[in-house]
Amino acid sequence: MRADLVERVRRRLAARGADVSAAAVADAVRAETGGVAGHGDVLAALRQLRQEFVGLGPLEELVTDDAITDVLVTGPDQVWVDGAGGLRRTEVRFADESAVRRLAQRLALAAGRRLDDAQPFVDGWLPGVGPHGRVRLHAVLPPVAADGTCIALRVLRPATFDLEQLRRLGAFDARLVKVLQAMVAARLAFLVTGGTGAGKSTLLGALLAAVPGGERIVCVEDAQELAPRHPQFVRLVSRPPNIEGAGEVTLHELVRQALRMRPDRLVVGEIRGAEVVPMLNALNTGHDGGAATLHANAPAEVPPRLEGLAALGGLSREGLHSQLAAAVQVVLHMRRKTGGVRALTEIGVLHRDSALVRVIPVWRCGRWTEERRLLTALFQARGVRLPW
Repeated sequence: MRADLVERVRRRLAARGADVSAAAVADAVRAETGGVAGHGDVLAALRQLRQEFVGLGPLEELVTDDAITDVLVTGPDQVWVDGAGGLRRTEVRFADESAVRRLAQRLALAAGRRLDDAQPFVDGWLPGVGPHGRVRLHAVLPPVAADGTCIALRVLRPATFDLEQLRRLGAFDARLVKVLQAMVAARLAFLVTGGTGAGKSTLLGALLAAVPGGERIVCVEDAQELAPRHPQFVRLVSRPPNIEGAGEVTLHELVRQALRMRPDRLVVGEIRGAEVVPMLNALNTGHDGGAATLHANAPAEVPPRLEGLAALGGLSREGLHSQLAAAVQVVLHMRRKTGGVRALTEIGVLHRDSALVRVIPVWRCGRWTEERRLLTALFQARGVRLPW
């Protein structure tokens, strides 16, 4: 169907305030063509206009594909996806730049956000996208996006794998399964680190599934991503402010609320800011066995990353290292390898030298280092049988 006809039909429906029903579209098409439109034109108009006004438009099928984690639009004929097979270009096309802009603005409105020339970028969550997971929206309009409207959709699917499933997927071998199980049994507090899409939440969910069923896990998240197979998993989810700037519920506040819910283990889905301060306080006051994920390029970068985040909560560098030394014992680093495989590539133990804490590698790329004794000492102190 001709793009100019679809545009005229769209404007007619918008001017009338009509619903995008089959009858309304058919009437509009016939009105724009003098009543000579065939069934094919009517069906094509209905399909294209419903994509513009309902759901995720032409991106709907991509988002509902379980193998896809990201949908990236950089132009009307530049729609890319990322997932298990890596980044690739799709056959999805928009009619023109205006169609991309209209979709971005409609999705922003659905996320309770504003997107226009005065506010040319948006970051929010899309509600009601189906059973496949939550979708995070980011969009930028021209002229900030110099080459045209950009849309990025991140699909957060529930992390429901267990350790054995991750082993079969190549994340680690059978020997490390025993090490990770022993770490959970010893109630060691740990951080899962890595870059975006490295599999941090997937590994954290699998480790939480290994927690004994008699223990109560209270998890604080920015998005509903963790869904371990555990009988006592309680989730608290943060809430952004509305268009008027009211109603925000932060991770920092939710960590404080979680401590009043009798947690055996406190979990933060992702440490992103000042919530690191109440979390470290909790882990230092009897709530051992806690866990979180953290964006970091390498385990060695964990202390400086936490320094910056703790400063947002008013905690000094010295105070952060003092708290960290007693609160967290292990760092597990995930990396996305060539071909899309997400694997555990390093295990580190936090060790305090004088006033500062650093992460010492005890296992890296399939081999134990000479410092494995540090992890051995942690297991022995907790009365857990050595897994090697």
